[in-house]
Formats: sequence, structure tokens, C-alpha cells
Amino acid sequence: MRLGSGRKNTSAVYNEKVSAEATVRKMAEADFPTRWGQFRILGFEGRAGADPRREEAVALVHGDIHSQPPLVRIHSQCLTGDVFGSLRCDCRQQLEMALQMIAESGAGVLIYEQQEGRGIGLMAKLQAYELQDQGLDTVQANEQLGFKADHREFQLPAGILKALGLKQIRLLSNNPQKVAAVEAAGIQVTERVPCEVEAHAASQRYLNTKREKLGHLFTK
Repeated sequence: MRLGSGRKNTSAVYNEKVSAEATVRKMAEADFPTRWGQFRILGFEGRAGADPRREEAVALVHGDIHSQPPLVRIHSQCLTGDVFGSLRCDCRQQLEMALQMIAESGAGVLIYEQQEGRGIGLMAKLQAYELQDQGLDTVQANEQLGFKADHREFQLPAGILKALGLKQIRLLSNNPQKVAAVEAAGIQVTERVPCEVEAHAASQRYLNTKREKLGHLFTK
């Protein structure tokens, strides 16, 4: 594998942040067999702009990702969904769908970043759950706790894609902010591939809020 060094105008927002791109360093790489197929797992550490905090993420790489634009999924950590199978969100379904689609396509990358609760952290996310049980939606709950609706900026994932030597990708996402962040880093998104899963009664309001307040794109 080759390694190189809402409805707002999200492209404009992320163009303002190009100067604060993440500094990324690869820390480890190993074989990673999964039930979807053979991957390589790469560990990265990065820091964005003048922010002294370091963030960690992994990239699961499958097949030859340089012969044509590979399928790429940027997935934020979700302990409750990914590990415990929570039905309050669609995270685990999206994670498994992405790995299956990457394997079926023959080549691709899944970046898994540690941005629990859209970047607010696990304990704050659980506090947001409490507020949601009292009737608030996910955006209202975050704001009630003093956070933005979404604290993620996706600079580290964009930096990892550049470190992997990718100039063009097919992005598996419903989130236009991810498209804007990747393109602001100089990587062309040749296609946005929907990452939609079947709604559950417990996740319907969550998905509606994504669409109505965060500008996520759904075809159904």
C-alpha cells in the first residue's frame, strides 16, 4: 500500500478552515481479518492547527485504493450503538453497512475517529440521552448542555485520506459537512454515496432531526 506524506453553506465554512488542517502521523499498521474480508488496520495520531490536543483514529483499508476513486466511510465512534447495539441511533447499522459495501466494491477505506456523541464525549452524550428522555431532540439536548449541535470538524479524517495518498474518493455519507471538509482539504469527492439504513421506532426522531436540523441528505 502506498502512503504519502444543516443547511448552512458548509463549503464556505470549511474553506475558512483550510489553514487549520490536521498534522497527521501514522503510528502503526497490521493485517486485520474481519467477517467482511481482509483489511489492513492503520493507527493515526493528529492535531489540528494550533490546538494542542491530539486525536487518534484508525483507518481500515481494503484492496487497491489507488487504481480508481475508492469508497470511503468516515465513521465517528459510538459506544452505545457500535458496541451495545443501541436502537436510539443508526450508527452500528451504518458501520456494518459500510464495511460490507467496501468489501463488495473491492477497495475502500473506513476511518473510525474517536468523536463520541458528535464530539461532545461519552458522559455528555449520556446526559444528552437523559434530556432526550424528557422530550428534547438531539440538537436541543446538546445545546441545553452548552454544546454546539455537532462539534466535529473532520480535519483528522481528511488528513488521513491525504496521508493515504488519495486525491479522489467516493464518500459514503448522508452528511454534507463531511463532503465539504474533505473537499476543503483538497480531495475531490467524485460521488456521494447514500448510507441509509432502515429506521426503527426508537431511532425515527433521531433520523428526522438529522434531516431537519443538521441538513443530512436522505433519499427516503
